[in-house]
Amino acid sequence: MNYKLLIADKIAKATELNIDDVQKLIEIPPKPEMGDFAFPCFQLAKVFRKAPNLIAQELAEKIDKEGLDKVETVGGYLNFFVNKSSFSKNIIEKILTEKENYGHSNIGEGKTITIDFSSPNIAKPFHVGHLCSTAIGNSLYKILSSQGYKCIGINHLGDWGTQFGKLIAAYKRWVDEEALEKEPIKELLRIYVKFHEEAEKDPSLEDIARQHFKNLEDGNEEEVRLWQKIKDVSLMEFNRIYDMLNIKFDSYAGESFYNDKMDAVVEELKEKNLLVESKGAQVVNLDEYNMPPCIILKADGASIYATRDLAAAIYRKKTYDFYKNIYVVGMDQSLHFKQVFTTLKLMGYDWADNCVHVGFGLVKFADKKLSTRKGDVIFLEDLLNEGIARAKQAIEEKNPSLENKDEVAKKVGLGAVIFTYLKNNRERDIIFNFDDILNFDGETGPYVQYSYARAKSILRRAQEEGFAVNPDYSKLTSSEEFELTKILSSFNEAILLAIEKYEPSIVTRYVIDVAKAFNKFYNLCPILSCEDSGLKAARLKLVEASTYVIKNALALLGIEVVDKM
Repeated sequence: MNYKLLIADKIAKATELNIDDVQKLIEIPPKPEMGDFAFPCFQLAKVFRKAPNLIAQELAEKIDKEGLDKVETVGGYLNFFVNKSSFSKNIIEKILTEKENYGHSNIGEGKTITIDFSSPNIAKPFHVGHLCSTAIGNSLYKILSSQGYKCIGINHLGDWGTQFGKLIAAYKRWVDEEALEKEPIKELLRIYVKFHEEAEKDPSLEDIARQHFKNLEDGNEEEVRLWQKIKDVSLMEFNRIYDMLNIKFDSYAGESFYNDKMDAVVEELKEKNLLVESKGAQVVNLDEYNMPPCIILKADGASIYATRDLAAAIYRKKTYDFYKNIYVVGMDQSLHFKQVFTTLKLMGYDWADNCVHVGFGLVKFADKKLSTRKGDVIFLEDLLNEGIARAKQAIEEKNPSLENKDEVAKKVGLGAVIFTYLKNNRERDIIFNFDDILNFDGETGPYVQYSYARAKSILRRAQEEGFAVNPDYSKLTSSEEFELTKILSSFNEAILLAIEKYEPSIVTRYVIDVAKAFNKFYNLCPILSCEDSGLKAARLKLVEASTYVIKNALALLGIEVVDKM
């Protein structure tokens, strides 16, 4: 039973207001003594032309009290106290019936959402900054899919540009095929850096690189073959990391995919009289939107990112007929996307309003070991392996006899890193410190995973005892039991808020709250040692319900659970 909906229905009937509008106003009070749900009457003052406290008092008398213990008024608030035993029974049974589907809905059925995320550059290191887009995008994909939306995950690879002329020139001169086989990205990075060093001594290399890129654009067989090889070995490397993180994409259509689609965009802009000349370049003037012009063609006639992104958005709309088109890209690209979306609108595409830039901050390191010299990059794989190694060390200290230590360490280490990336508001910078993120007692991935493992351990022991008694939910009367049940009941609300704000951290914060409430309940309410069999059974059902919610919430973040830790 959805208690928020039940209360909204009661208020709507008493006021003749729209039930959806009422439901949006219902709050969870900060303290249990203020009730389980609260309805502020301030916004009704204009409608009923009465003081909010008078409206609250009148509604308290009018409202149908069935399913509620009491309704109180405090100032302009209407506070609802639900019947604890029926509430607990309804919520726990709902979770145990729906299991892995608890929290899910079909509100997005029939709607497609394209999510452009991760998008590393070919032949460049997959570094720690890429995990922001990768983790946020993957989580949004899972969160939206859980509500029935059809999601299309797009890895818009950086697989085109003048740098490929330099790479081909470097490849022909200095590549070590054996090193390329073993560590493709490191070898490609080495020859790319070497090209720049050599070009300083011999500037004619730049001309050779330009010719290689022109040959590539013209479809010359040799250049296309080398470009494809560089792309293939890079993707093999990237896919190893995606496999490690258990991330999949529906499309790898990158920059090169739109090469033959940009001329049509330029022609359309010309036909619609949107192109003007500025310093030799062709631009769309955005003065009236307080933005610099959107550059479409540079002075030398070359197209730039905006042209490609316009072509990509138009292609995605035609191909997928998206309901929303999301770009998970750093905050530093905020202006770029505003320019692109505004240009689409000027082209007459009203669906531009459904294009969304989901920005994020930077990754900073507190760890000395991971802080590098300016200009160097930290490879993401090194960071992930460090997380796994440290998790294994922590497990060795905590539980040396644990089976499958390597498998558990992998899930805990990767989970700790992903959790950190998704813990705070995505627009804030991430301060990365391994001592903090692998703390089993803090607001961390391992803390939540440990809470799950603890709950599973209780259930295993109950099963070993052969304990099987019908639960008596009327005995779940302690504040710890009720608070935990209440938090479990609000899972779907957390998901919907995360969708509204494109903010996976809402789910992360929610699962921390579940783990905290579970541990408080575990510490203060005897479970296996409880002498009242009906209460013991009810508490075990509450433990089981908690495991489903923790598992389901972590799954939305792209994190796996462990049964033993």
